[in-house]
Parts: sequence; structure tokens; C-alpha cells
Amino acid sequence: MLIWIVFVLLLAFLFRHPNFFKDVQHVLTKLKIKRCIQKYVRTNFTILDHFLEVVEAQPNKPYILFKDETYTYRDVDELSNKAARVFLQNGLVKQGDTVAFFLGNEPAFMWLWLGLQKLGCPVAFLNYNIRSRALLHCLSCSGATSLVGAEEFQDAVEEVLPSLLEQQISVFILADRCQNECMMSFKDKLKQASSQPISKDLRSHVTLQSPALYIYTSGTTGLPKAAELNHLKLWALSKNLSSAGMNSNDVIYTSLPLYHAVGFFGLICTIEMGATAALKTKFSASQFWDDCRKYNVTVIQYIGEIVRYICNTPRKLNDQNHKVRMAVGNGLRADVWRDFISRFGNIRICEFYGATEGNFGLQNYCEKIGAVGRHSFLLKKFFPYTVVKYDVDKEAPVRDSSGFCIKVATGEPGLFLSEITMKSPFYGYARDLQQTEKKKLHNVHKKGDVYFNTGDLLSISEDSFIYFHDRVGDTFRWKGENVSSTEVADVVTMADCIEECNAYGVQVPGQEGRVGMAAVSLREGQKFDSTGVFENVEKFLPTYARPRFIRIKSSLEVTGTYKYMKSQLVKEGFNPNEIKDSLYLLEDKDKRYVPLTLDIFNSVISGKIKI
Repeated sequence: MLIWIVFVLLLAFLFRHPNFFKDVQHVLTKLKIKRCIQKYVRTNFTILDHFLEVVEAQPNKPYILFKDETYTYRDVDELSNKAARVFLQNGLVKQGDTVAFFLGNEPAFMWLWLGLQKLGCPVAFLNYNIRSRALLHCLSCSGATSLVGAEEFQDAVEEVLPSLLEQQISVFILADRCQNECMMSFKDKLKQASSQPISKDLRSHVTLQSPALYIYTSGTTGLPKAAELNHLKLWALSKNLSSAGMNSNDVIYTSLPLYHAVGFFGLICTIEMGATAALKTKFSASQFWDDCRKYNVTVIQYIGEIVRYICNTPRKLNDQNHKVRMAVGNGLRADVWRDFISRFGNIRICEFYGATEGNFGLQNYCEKIGAVGRHSFLLKKFFPYTVVKYDVDKEAPVRDSSGFCIKVATGEPGLFLSEITMKSPFYGYARDLQQTEKKKLHNVHKKGDVYFNTGDLLSISEDSFIYFHDRVGDTFRWKGENVSSTEVADVVTMADCIEECNAYGVQVPGQEGRVGMAAVSLREGQKFDSTGVFENVEKFLPTYARPRFIRIKSSLEVTGTYKYMKSQLVKEGFNPNEIKDSLYLLEDKDKRYVPLTLDIFNSVISGKIKI
């Protein structure tokens, strides 16, 4: 009788908690990864050490497929040895120096990075879209002593070359020859270098707490910040895809920029599993499935915007003629998710959530459409996090009379925070203690506790799934990139006609994220110079950060502490039916901003005009 009672109670429990076993398995997997990494700490075993073991075990297995070329693990190892020697023999890179990459997606990105790891040198991944002031800033905050630039970005490097030379930064260009005598040709020297193994003594100073790379994030204000990722965090991130179900027999397709955390870790996870990666120079929706068929791809990486582009391509009879079984990434909207699997087949979607510099991440291991993760008491016990009320206008968490943050109700969006502990540290930003401290929230639920502020609004549903709602503060997300409204405003106000600028993101129907918009006031006696403003944003901002809409206001409203008020502007959007102010749309073809008429507005809303 007792057995039957227990059985019935168990059935009732599982009926109410159908994902219980999945929750337990997920937490056990995360704990297993933690124990594994703790072992690596004791033995000082890095990703590079693991790569060398893979080379020895399977030297002829393809590591990178690129265009019509195949790079085996042995090929990449030997090229990285040659690269390390080029850096050493020129005497311009010393043990432990930071080197900056200004490179696109190509195999050289990986063998250069591995070569520098063999010298114990961390690498700063620069966004190849940045120019002039932002480029110099990113170099400065990483402390890089050398820069490696792709031949296609040589003009951008030459633009800041006087400043680089003044700071005694060595410049290498990935070209056979270099016309500018102030820059060195890397490929020419590479041909002459030996591919013999590099002595481990050259990286004897490296521990798992040492920085391995810097990846840039816009954060909430100002220019990009360099998030420091040490070898310990590199290991943690490298386990993501194997924990999601990828294995050594898989071929993963990476078309995301390697300077991005998502793109780069696709190739790092490939090393961790001894698998193969198919690398694309740049994402192409029209070529996506042809590439997957060409390389026999089984796993694809995505951000939400990419999946939407793929779904918007013309339907074909061979849409489901592929070997892709899993897609991993973040930012996938529920309606696009449904459309994707309906059209392209029963592909398992593994949605992740996390910040590059964060100390905690979520995984939607239950494949719940639209969710970014799942809440369970076990997960929260071992990896503490919380969701608290947030005042958008004050841009701060809501606190009670005791000064502690207030937890949100079930289903209510709130600020997502993860606790900073010895086991879940937050390493912050390179050479920027002020911005590092800004990402911490103290005394959240009790005196003395410290949490990492993700800057994101999330909610937990009644059935314990976690959903992303929006970003807060001065950052908005567009085209898969975080855009700093402060940086946008700084560039727009460089135009002679602009007195003040308040930049923000607005929603466009059918689009992920928020497109850039700027409310501006004009200098006294000045008219809006649509060409001049365009020239500034084109010169100083990457494509995704350029405000597509301009709103001319007589004055800009500020708070009592002189912060620009955004919430009302965001709500009003760019609808000329509701806004009396003059509105303009960025027109790339004419290289200026044109008046936003009702006809143009309707074309944008309907999708006839692409944003």
C-alpha cells in the first residue's frame, strides 16, 4: 500500500513538475563542469594545452573548413608555431605583451591567437567596424603594444597610424608586401619562419587566472569597454556546446564575427571537443544552406537577427535537404523560432543567455519556444541569481524602506542579477575600475552581498521559464550589436548645426532589437544640415550604430540631475502621424538624411523600405 501511495505522489509531483529530471540533469552537468575546471586549475591546464593534445591525437582531422580550403589540427598548430616565431624574432612582442587583432573572419585569426597563447600573450579582439577615435580608445584600454591588421582594413589602420607610432605600437599587416614602411608585412615573414614546436617555458608565467583575451562590449555608457576573459573563464565558456549536446563528430558553421564572443567561442568549443568548424567570412542568408550542404554542417550558430534573415529568403524545394540537427545562439524571437523549424525541419534550438563579462549564464535546455532559460530551486541554490523591480525612468532598482531590492512577482519583468562570489567571480573591464564597479550592485537582498548587474530585464513565468524583455540604460541592441547611445550622441553633436543630442533605440515592426534614433536641438540660427550629419555618422560610427531616424526638437528635456529623458521619446517612436516635430530618415544611397514623409513611414512599417 505504501509503495502505491509513494508512486501516486511521485506521479502527481511529476505532473506538476514535468521538467524536474531535466532540471536536475542540467544542474549536475554544470557542477560536473565546475569540478572539471577546478582540476584544470590545480594542474594549470589551459585550452592551448588541450589543443596540443588534440593535435597529437588527431593531427589530420580538419579543424577549420574555409572557402575551398581545409586546415587540419596539425596545419593550424604549425602555422601558430610560425606566427609565434615571427612575433618573437622581430623583438616587438615580448612574453606577456598584449596584441590587438583588427581582423575579419579567416583561419589566420585562430592560428595567430594560438601562436600568441604559446608566448603567453593575451589578445584584444577589435571590432573591425570601428574607426578613428573609437579604434584608438580600444587599443588604449587593452594596453596593447602591437596591432595585427587585415589587408582589407589597412586604410583604417593608416588613418590612425601617426597616433600608433607616437604610442610606440608596432603594426603588422597580413599581406605579402606592405607599401608603408612604418608597417610590417606579416605573411612575408611567416613564410620564412620555422614550424617547429614552441618551448613551453615561454608561457611558464601563465596561470588560469591570467588574461587570455579581451572582448569589447558597449556597456551602458561611453565608448566600448574591454571585458577581460582569463583562461579560467575561457574553459567555462568552451564547455557550453558539449553541455548542449554537440560532440566530436559534429561540424559547426560559424558566420558570426570572430571578434564577438559568440563567434569566437564557436571555434573554441570546437577545440574542446576535437570537432570541425566551417568558417564563413561574413554571414550571407542566400548562401547559408548551400554552405551547410557543402561542408556537411550538423550544428549552426546564430543570433536572432540571422535566423530572421534566413527565414525571409525565398522558399526552395530543398529547404529541408541538409544535415543540420542543432542550432545554438541567443536572441531568437518566438515567432521566428516557429517559422524556422516549420520551414527547415526538426532542428533542435538551444538558446543561451549571458553577458561576455558576466559571471552566470542560462540555457534553454527544455527547448521552450521563446524562453532563454529555466528557473529551478537547484539552479538558484548552486548559482544564485535574482530578478528585482527596476525603475526605467530613474534607471535604478527599486528598493524598500530597509534599502534592499524588491523581488518581482511571477511573470513581471525585472532587472536580472547574478551573485558575485568566490566561486562565481566577476573580473570586470581592463583598466577601468570605475566601469567595473558600475556593474556591481551592493546590498541587494542582505547587507554585504554583491551582484552582477546584467542590464537586462527578464521575467520568470508561472511554469518557471525565463524570458528576455529588454535592455535598460543607455544601451540598445541592433543587428546583433550593443549600441552605446552616449557614443552615438557624441558623434551626432560633432556636426556644426547640432546643439544637443539624445540618442536611443526605437522598435520597428518585424525587426529584432531597437533601431537607432536621435532627438536633436539645433544651434541658434542654424538649419538642419542633413549631409553634414550623415558625413559625421558615416565616418565615426559603424553601420549598425548610425541613427536611422532624426527628430528635430526645440529643446531636449532633462531630469533634475541633467540626464536626458528617454522613456517618452522611445514610446513616441518615429510616427509622423503622432509627432509634430520634423523627422528625417537616413538615406544611404543619397548620403544624407531625407524628410520622413507619411509615405516613407508607411513603407518602413510595411517592410518595403529596409532598415
